[in-house]
Amino acid sequence: MELIFEKSVPGRHGTLLPRSDVPRAADLPAAFLRAEPAGLPELSELEVVRHFSNLSRRNFAVDTNFYPLGSCTMKYNAKAAEEAVRPFAGAHPLLPYLPAGESFVQGSLGVIHQLSQLLAEITGMAAFSCQPLAGAHGEMAGIMMIAAWHRSQGQQRRFVVVPDSSHGTNPATAALVGYEVLTVPTSPAGDMDLDAFRKTMNNEVAAVMMTCPNTLGLFNPQVAEICAIAHRFGALVYCDGANLNAILGKVRPGEIGFDVMHVNLHKTFGTPHGGGGPGSGPVGASEKLLPFLPSPRIAQHTDGSYHLAEPAAESIGRLANFYGNFGILVRALAYITMLGRDGLVEVSEQAVLNANYVMSRLKGWYDLPFDTSCMHECVFSAARQLKQGVHALDIAKYLIDRGFHPPTVYFPLIVKEAIMIEPTETESKETLDAFIAVMIEAAELAETNPEALFQAPRTMPVSRLDETKAAREINVCCSWAIAGQEE
Repeated sequence: MELIFEKSVPGRHGTLLPRSDVPRAADLPAAFLRAEPAGLPELSELEVVRHFSNLSRRNFAVDTNFYPLGSCTMKYNAKAAEEAVRPFAGAHPLLPYLPAGESFVQGSLGVIHQLSQLLAEITGMAAFSCQPLAGAHGEMAGIMMIAAWHRSQGQQRRFVVVPDSSHGTNPATAALVGYEVLTVPTSPAGDMDLDAFRKTMNNEVAAVMMTCPNTLGLFNPQVAEICAIAHRFGALVYCDGANLNAILGKVRPGEIGFDVMHVNLHKTFGTPHGGGGPGSGPVGASEKLLPFLPSPRIAQHTDGSYHLAEPAAESIGRLANFYGNFGILVRALAYITMLGRDGLVEVSEQAVLNANYVMSRLKGWYDLPFDTSCMHECVFSAARQLKQGVHALDIAKYLIDRGFHPPTVYFPLIVKEAIMIEPTETESKETLDAFIAVMIEAAELAETNPEALFQAPRTMPVSRLDETKAAREINVCCSWAIAGQEE
């Protein structure tokens, strides 16, 4: 496809700008005016519409095809939740900070307050802040709260313990807040090794960070014992809530013993994901950590109206401007409200059922490092295919040709040639069967014609790339890259 500038023809136009209503007295000084025209492309309206419509058709999205990214949880975004945002579009985010401004945004403040309360009820936490702008941002807020709590106890601890299967943000967050990271290996059952964990714990550990269920798609049956051990050493326990979608209505992390957690709203409550944002990662706290939550928080007057509460002296402070990513918060509240208690339970049951169906159908074709029932996602290995020179990446590329977004590959890092599949709850059996058929097809090709996998994808505008060169010499603008041609 040509770039839009390459389609430009002098004299063509499709825009008629309205006559300026700015008085001549407002003319800009000459120093602020262009010396040359802007150099915009000259095209008819029809050509512009076709150009961007054709570009949009090249996007891969959960609205167009199956998107089984493990760990990333690419859930369908309900259109009713999108509609719920519209009434709030005109609310200026600075209004609550102006005199009497809170009276104009009671609806907006109410959304945040209600969502915070619902998240607390769902997770068993005492309260939530909806300020963090992404999951990693909420994670950082949680570890900052833990650090602040230890300081309030007159302690300066050195370490944060993480399992070796953790999300990469876990050790990164701990290091960013100033802690040293202690890593615990995974047991043959796929859980954090309990004996190794006991040996790692000491009186200088500030926190233990766990994902529940973990990144292998497994629920650790010893999680309550791990929390109890950490507490005996005076450490707090952080729950990475990225996989909450698997346990809605089944387990409340706060009741197990977790002291603080974040929730990725896109991974559990159906808000948009990808494209660099916007995101939202509300952070929740147990009773003893309430004073340390980000400020300001939303509170209610005795008459039921909402206001920005005065921050507690112990608060870690403001993490974001205004309300956080408010449009995402509205969508999440709409999602929770539409489904209700029973609906959220059904979400988890269906997500777990779908993942186990995929696992049971494919485990005869791919290695299954931990051969047990899974939760919301299953992790295979292409180690068997590697004997024929076929990597997980080759299988991922082949799926693109067959109309499916590849699952996550090479994560978690502890699984060789990992293929991590998360179907979510909304995919039908027919869709799962079609995906399974192509995965089996890829496994058969690995045995009979591996060259076909090495050449994929062949049907896309951009064909097989030199991955190393693409990473080192990225070019997203040149016409040959758009056309999928060689240099």
